[in-house]
Amino acid sequence: MDFIDKLKNIVKTGTVEENVSMKDYCSFKTGGNADYIVSPGNSDEIKLVIEESKKENMPFVIIGNGSNIVVSDKGIRGVVIRIGCQMSKITENNGEFISQAGAMLSAVSYKAYDTGYSGFEFASGIPGSFGGAVCMNAGAYGGEMKDVIKWVKVMDMEGNIKTLSNEEMDFGYRKSIVFEKEYIVLEGCISLNKGNKEEIKALMADFNGRRRDKQPLNYPSAGSTFKRPYGHFAGKLIEDCGLKGYTVGGAMVSDKHAGFVVNKGGATTEDILNVIEHCQKEVFDKFGIKLETEVKIIGEF
Repeated sequence: MDFIDKLKNIVKTGTVEENVSMKDYCSFKTGGNADYIVSPGNSDEIKLVIEESKKENMPFVIIGNGSNIVVSDKGIRGVVIRIGCQMSKITENNGEFISQAGAMLSAVSYKAYDTGYSGFEFASGIPGSFGGAVCMNAGAYGGEMKDVIKWVKVMDMEGNIKTLSNEEMDFGYRKSIVFEKEYIVLEGCISLNKGNKEEIKALMADFNGRRRDKQPLNYPSAGSTFKRPYGHFAGKLIEDCGLKGYTVGGAMVSDKHAGFVVNKGGATTEDILNVIEHCQKEVFDKFGIKLETEVKIIGEF
């Protein structure tokens, strides 16, 4: 039996695709083909796909919505395990919202608004999945995932499932224990407070309006390209180097917000990485500050 047939035999509630362009699975809209993309429907299928991949000596990588990754132009060898809409259930009980990893943050925040709970407005415009947001402790407008997370259910690379408390998640600036231990986020619980629906709606509208005004949402990107250096803002440092609008091929430092590298049309991943590296070099040469990428670079290089 071919490997893809084995995958299809395992994945009954999700989907299996072969030789698929990653441009359709990441927000930068660049990257080559993945050998296989599997979207499991539950944790059992994730475990079985990993076991089968290991058995066949097939490399694998986990992604969510693809809103924080840059994929090599050569693509990804092996299996991309994509935790998406097949695992996106959200339930609520007395202000505790349990979300599967594949749910979009916008859907979780709308569910909170719809049921009259406040505290998750900051996430309403972040274009990522719940699992990805937990992994990197995503945040905006003064709020972070660590502020609301009660517990997170994860799977390790051997298929063991464990539930971690907020403290055990070891949240920091754009990081958590998930990366260190190579865990896979399955679901998590956020705890919110009862609020006024009109005030919640107004705050979400305010945050989303600010995002539209300040960020280059008209071009494909992966959001903020760089982490915030201590005591500084990446966008300001890049702008002070005169790099707004700096272009390589189809990739450009946004002329609206220098903290964003965007695909202005026809960019390759190589273009994007060249722009990123140029910004890092110029900022270090001028200010002695090393810019670290917030986006994750994956694939065959």
